[in-house]
Amino acid sequence: MKQTLEENKGLPASLLWTLAIIAGISVANLYYNQPLLNRISDELDISEFTANLIPMTTQIGYAAGLLFIIPLGDLYNRRNIIVVNFLLLSASLFGIAVATNIHFILLASLITGICSVMPQIFIPIAAQFSRPEKKAQNVGLLISGLLTGILGSRVISGIVGEYWGWRTIFYIAAGMMLACIFIIIRTLPDMPSNFKGSYWGLMKSVFTLIRQNATLRLVSFRAGLCFGCFLTLWACLAFKMSQAPFYAGNNIIGMLGLCGMAGALTASFVGRYVHRYGVRRFNFIGCGIMIASWCLLYLFQNSYAGIIAGIILIDIGMQCIQISNQTCALSLAPRAANRVNTIFMTTYFIGGAFGTFLAGTFWHHAGWTGVTLTGVCLAGTSLLITLFAKH
Repeated sequence: MKQTLEENKGLPASLLWTLAIIAGISVANLYYNQPLLNRISDELDISEFTANLIPMTTQIGYAAGLLFIIPLGDLYNRRNIIVVNFLLLSASLFGIAVATNIHFILLASLITGICSVMPQIFIPIAAQFSRPEKKAQNVGLLISGLLTGILGSRVISGIVGEYWGWRTIFYIAAGMMLACIFIIIRTLPDMPSNFKGSYWGLMKSVFTLIRQNATLRLVSFRAGLCFGCFLTLWACLAFKMSQAPFYAGNNIIGMLGLCGMAGALTASFVGRYVHRYGVRRFNFIGCGIMIASWCLLYLFQNSYAGIIAGIILIDIGMQCIQISNQTCALSLAPRAANRVNTIFMTTYFIGGAFGTFLAGTFWHHAGWTGVTLTGVCLAGTSLLITLFAKH
């Protein structure tokens, strides 16, 4: 019989690490396509703008999954929700691997985005069941797993795409999701539900939280703008690096993801010090770092040193923003952790989809200069919001 977790009583380290690893594996599904967009564009004979709709559609799907699926974690058995979503993920990833036209890929990418939200079930588990003094640190560990999955997905998909074709990584990903199902069934303990009532009542409570909590709206919106800034870089990096003077292959483009490992290391550090130094201060730091990264990415856009330095800085800045704001959000209503996380992460990924769309549009019309201006404007807007806010 599986152990039942109790609120604020602590999580076993083995379970925390298992969740962090599976979070990284599952969130990777959102990003396998990014280093491969030029290869997909060539094979399917579509424009770069059309190819860029693939990551945008995936991000929109993720936002939809956050809004409509994550609240179920407060109402139903979380293990069952995770298993069903991973089954659907296996099917959608396999669908992308065998697809022969862009419309089917977009549909499968939407489903992939919707069903890749399970790490956002894991984070409220850490926030709700960790000991109070360990909450931010444990959330930071899970976000480190997420970021490692995001970065690793780009590296692996770039290498696999270069040597075995872009479809291979999606076959592999489908298989990994099936393996994760068995791990979750064996290791995830029982957890009490946080809400009694109907799904409709649950969703009404989500909108009540949005309406009544100005701080939640604030931290969600400014973090979403910064995530849009972050994805502005990754949405167009493959197109940039495949041109002069780099002429980089998918393997090199994917390897640039390793440069963001600094962000993964930063996540745990930020988690330890948010409580001491405050959310507002970390937002100033994070936005400043992201704007500085775009300055480097523009001034030294034709050198690997400039690109690498920009990637490292933008990842560090993003972790300062996400962990501080997400920890603040989750502390506002611990008994509604999944619903609060739904609001935060839905806004977060709407911001990401918005940034991805703007990046593709301005790349098409103004090249790297347009992409740079998009990134600076998004981070600058978030900075201004913090400047006039109390939190």
